[in-house]
Amino acid sequence: MRKTTQLSLLEKTIKELGYTLRYEKGNFLGGACRVRDDNVVVVNKFLPFEGKIYTLAQVVSNLNPPNLSPEIKRIIDAVVNL
Repeated sequence: MRKTTQLSLLEKTIKELGYTLRYEKGNFLGGACRVRDDNVVVVNKFLPFEGKIYTLAQVVSNLNPPNLSPEIKRIIDAVVNL
């Protein structure tokens, strides 16, 4: 599966879980947080595709939603569970 496809699937999953996805610049990798009443996932916009995919896969893995698609499970297994 192409990296752009993996990234777009992970972005779609994050949004379906009710999180706002933001790409920001800074000295961090990224992760999930709560800002006031909003659930937000922040990713460093200067990371390469692999870093963005890893960060989003890590967040989805930590959230552990019950109904993940098989594609997302494969991405998480390939990226996070090395």
